[in-house]
Amino acid sequence: MINTYSLGTVSFELKEEIGQEGKNSTAYIAYDHQLDAEIVIKKIKKTAFDSVDNFFNESKILYLSSHPNVVGIQYSCQDDDNVYVAMPYYKLGSLNSRMNSRFLTVREIIILGCQICSGLHNIHSKKLIHFDIKPDNILLSDREEALISDFGLSKHTNFLGKASQDRMYFKMIPPEALNGSEFTKSFDIYQLGLTLYRMCNGNPIFYEQFNQYGSISSFDRDRFRFDVRNGRFPKREIFLEHIPEKLRKVIKKCLDPEPSNRYNATIEVGNALAEIEGKTLDWQFYLSPPERVWTKKTETSQYRLVVSNDGTSLAEKRSNAGSSRKIRKYCKQDLTSQEIKDFLGGH
Repeated sequence: MINTYSLGTVSFELKEEIGQEGKNSTAYIAYDHQLDAEIVIKKIKKTAFDSVDNFFNESKILYLSSHPNVVGIQYSCQDDDNVYVAMPYYKLGSLNSRMNSRFLTVREIIILGCQICSGLHNIHSKKLIHFDIKPDNILLSDREEALISDFGLSKHTNFLGKASQDRMYFKMIPPEALNGSEFTKSFDIYQLGLTLYRMCNGNPIFYEQFNQYGSISSFDRDRFRFDVRNGRFPKREIFLEHIPEKLRKVIKKCLDPEPSNRYNATIEVGNALAEIEGKTLDWQFYLSPPERVWTKKTETSQYRLVVSNDGTSLAEKRSNAGSSRKIRKYCKQDLTSQEIKDFLGGH
């Protein structure tokens, strides 16, 4: 009789800690001796699980969710104290790391946003809710494509399309999570909208709003909950001037406090993003207090707009041959937000 079960061993060396995934897990760059390759190992304490049956849930969900825009799994194993999940190592890091290094262009937001939507649509089609969509959990492949990662909070839905969840990332919490215990994929769609909001405006603007509720020791939870429930956090009227109105509308719909008013599926979000076009897609924004700077290159010219906090502005056009001139209409002492939009949309 053939023995259908056999015990094997894997050998990897944990090299560098790259992130504290949560209080019970840590991520490392590791060297796998069998594969002769660098990989990422997520190390999870067994004490984090309610039962032995749950040890490999995240691994199973990763395997089930196989898709070009979802991080793949190579294998999972255990020792006496921990469970290990092995995944490919992506040297470009997370979307959050990219956002911390510079602002994204609208074109990048649309491309990455569509890829996130594609991966998330696949997850939902497998009757799963991710429950933790945020820039930290979007990795960038070597081809700079978005990959959804970290399925530690993911849950299978019941026949009503709902799943319960009591562990949530508070900064990205949807309004319905402040009142209920069972949720639909609208939960992920809200977090997708908030991720897009952060991609548009940058982390500094997002955290400036969040920090207004106080520090960890003095955080005003009641005011924060009220503002989330009533669509006041994040502030829907705050967008950088180069963000097109169509993109703003997509994000606002994802962030609607009432789940039934959001998109019905992430594929609808992706389709709406793909329809966005115009002259503002390639402006690169820089924040260099006390100045805000927009730059853009075309086939023949380079444009630059600098706006100080007091409204003083400098607009110029430089040809690729080297000559430059000021665009005097937008060189003013009191350039308005609407005039900034006019300049960015017209060049």
